Amino acid sequence: MTTYHTLGRSGLIVSPLALGTMTFGPGAWNADDATARALFGAYLASGGNVIDTADIYAGGESEVLVGRFLKETGTRDDVVLSTKFGFNASASPLTAQQGRGNPLTGGAGAKNIYRALDASLRRLQTDYIDLYWMHIWDGVTPIEEIVQTLGDLVRAGKIRHYAFSDVPAWVGMKAATIAVERRVPGPIALQVEYSLVARDTEAEHFPMAAEAGMAVMPWSPLAGGFLTGKYRREEPGHSGRLSGPNPFGNSKFCDRNFAILDTLLDVSTEVGRPPAQVALAWVMARPGVTSTLIGARSVAQLTGNLAAAEITLTPAQTERLTTASAPPMGFTAALAQPMIRRMIYGGHDVRGWAERG
Repeated sequence: MTTYHTLGRSGLIVSPLALGTMTFGPGAWNADDATARALFGAYLASGGNVIDTADIYAGGESEVLVGRFLKETGTRDDVVLSTKFGFNASASPLTAQQGRGNPLTGGAGAKNIYRALDASLRRLQTDYIDLYWMHIWDGVTPIEEIVQTLGDLVRAGKIRHYAFSDVPAWVGMKAATIAVERRVPGPIALQVEYSLVARDTEAEHFPMAAEAGMAVMPWSPLAGGFLTGKYRREEPGHSGRLSGPNPFGNSKFCDRNFAILDTLLDVSTEVGRPPAQVALAWVMARPGVTSTLIGARSVAQLTGNLAAAEITLTPAQTERLTTASAPPMGFTAALAQPMIRRMIYGGHDVRGWAERG
């Protein structure tokens, strides 16, 4: 955790692992206040500097706790404070599906962005946000409005930078293009689900991010705990996050994923480290990945995850994991592969500017 990088095409310096605080505050799998405080302290002591939260985590309580811990420790200037807007603030996911929320308290329109930011600033007890994320694209707000509003907030000093989470690749590219054309601040990073068992974003999102100067910040690099090795084919209902209500349902329990897990366990044994650390090390080393989100419910779990920063897999180990987890590839994605490129260039190995290294 002693090597830092700038986030995308910006001057924002971040640590290789970011602390996700979705586990802060009340919830079925969440840590109590004392444990959350201990997690916060242990992460900062390790050299980490990115604290990531969101206005909907634990109904806003995650932001309240983060703000309290920052004030207690006097560490506001030592961290990159990251939070999000977009999901409806007046309804739970269930009631929102049933039409019981106020539509004005969700989405990416200017009215809600200003409302959401002011509420987050109060809960976090701060005057500005270092990295403000659009949590999810609402599918209706014009991208021009999103870029204009977030750019205005950067210029006003209420946020330092902004970024996108879980958007179609074309949305990210259009936003970046509008920002360049209008000479206004643009998005500097992209949050997507990414792990050994979730690599579909490599086809469109990773190339888009590289072209647009956006860093990739993976979420759920352990696939909701699947890649810790606690689940087995014979008894996938093991206690853990994937055994109860979760965003993935039972989708992680499939033959393909268990085959990937088998390879991970083999490499883990070879390295002499837990599979979770090896899975994290693989993600952290992927091209385009700058800082990887991790969460924890105990200090021991956090310490174990942080230890992944110490691991350097051999080329052979990396290749085994990469090959075993290779996602199905459509024709368009295959066009960017070296074999096709050699066919195009008469057998020669031709690389783009972003691939030089």
